[in-house]
Amino acid sequence: MKAVLLFAGQGAQKVGMGKDLAEAYPAVRALFDQADAALGYSLTNVMFEGPMEELTKTSRCQPALYAHGLAILEVLKSKVPSLEIAATAGLSLGEFTAHAAAGTFDFATGLNLVFQRGSFMEEACENTKGAMLALLGGEESAIRELAAECDVDVANLNAPGQIVLSGSAEGIADAAAKSKDKGIKRAIPLPVAGAYHSRLMKSAQDKLAAVLASAPIQSPGIPVVCNFEARPVSTPDEIRATLTSQVTGSVRWVESMQHLIASGHTTFIELGPDATLAGLMGKIDKSVKVISIKDAATLDAAVAQLQ
Repeated sequence: MKAVLLFAGQGAQKVGMGKDLAEAYPAVRALFDQADAALGYSLTNVMFEGPMEELTKTSRCQPALYAHGLAILEVLKSKVPSLEIAATAGLSLGEFTAHAAAGTFDFATGLNLVFQRGSFMEEACENTKGAMLALLGGEESAIRELAAECDVDVANLNAPGQIVLSGSAEGIADAAAKSKDKGIKRAIPLPVAGAYHSRLMKSAQDKLAAVLASAPIQSPGIPVVCNFEARPVSTPDEIRATLTSQVTGSVRWVESMQHLIASGHTTFIELGPDATLAGLMGKIDKSVKVISIKDAATLDAAVAQLQ
């Protein structure tokens, strides 16, 4: 069995995430304990008990999703040793988890990177007071025109008919007001702390670049498709560059998935607390299979399918 691994991005977090896995599998508990020790606070307590306001903080959420995705993978590999991981990809933050899964860096290095990334982004959010807007329906060209008119950025191209804008609160409000004139069916303000994947994250990008410059990074053992260029990246220099550019750049998820499908991949495994990526794939290409693993029950079901 060959499959592509997909890792969740920020927004997928849920209070209780990973708790049943930690209770069922000592390997998961050990990985979570390692994360707690490295971070100097109980990440697992935030994951298991919340409150949601604390788990949603960027500096908490990003390490939580990273640890959760890799913990599921640890158990999956032990239960299905014949599984061949053909490639990996992750939505925004999930790209770091994808790199860890592919051997670009070890668990501890990646955990430190995502903690610092989350802290830098949280600080940028506090300083810039931005917002994000999901647009459903409408043509990409019209949405790009709208973004230019309102001086905001295209943050995510998640699926056909689902594009997210990001920028100043004023610009996003203006885009929402003008959206129907551009043929957009719905404009939904997102409950986020700031303007991710926009120019307002420039301070976070610069700080992350400095951290990545000294991080031990190697060529991954399997292809990792990056968000920023929607193609596999392999050398340490281009990995550092694309992980840096991703902070202010667009998440080109549709093109990333299309690249993998065009390369002949037909089975995907989503590792994260919800099934968002499976839902997006259903809009991108219904012909491929996506198995979502969220918890102990869905892990057992996935193992039965993959053996």
